[in-house]
Amino acid sequence: MIIAEGLSRPALRRLLRHERRNLSPTQQRLAARRLHRQLAQHPLFRRARHIALYLPNDGEIDPRPLLRAAQKMGKAIYLPVLNAWPRTRMVFQRILPGERLKPNRFGIAEPEFCPARQQPVWTLDLLLMPLVGFDEHGGRLGMGGGFYDRSLAYRSWRKKSHKPTLLGLAHECQKVDRLPLASWDIDLQAAVTDRCWHVKRDRTSGEA
Repeated sequence: MIIAEGLSRPALRRLLRHERRNLSPTQQRLAARRLHRQLAQHPLFRRARHIALYLPNDGEIDPRPLLRAAQKMGKAIYLPVLNAWPRTRMVFQRILPGERLKPNRFGIAEPEFCPARQQPVWTLDLLLMPLVGFDEHGGRLGMGGGFYDRSLAYRSWRKKSHKPTLLGLAHECQKVDRLPLASWDIDLQAAVTDRCWHVKRDRTSGEA
């Protein structure tokens, strides 16, 4: 576990990105299989009909075995797609089996922009999110672009909204004792690693 005391968010981000990029291809493949075992039979995954996830980049844990499993189950699968304008906006678009993807401006594969296949994020059942770091209190440190936080900003004022369930996916080496949070950060309900589930605990009492 990484101790965050004395580290700024940019410094912590650099350290954690180095940790995950330092994993070998064999370690990455094994982590992807273990992540699949953690999630594929879980009731949250099995009950969800509309699932958004991501394609791995920069050492992120690979959710593609989960994507393939979900497609075999007949679930609707969505990937994040960046808007051409405004450039700070991200939407979630349904993908079809075998669909050709293209790299976006960050080099991450995504489908061709198609509004007819896009879904408002609050109508999804499950959102599997990439992250740079996480803690036991639902904290998530992203890459710094703010795309997920902007997409989920409605949760700060729509208090009765419970969709989608927010799960962060990570390697165990990305765990931090306590993340320094910003006012716009959206908490995860749990972080799932190749080793175990880290369900959100209260920040003051330590209780789940």
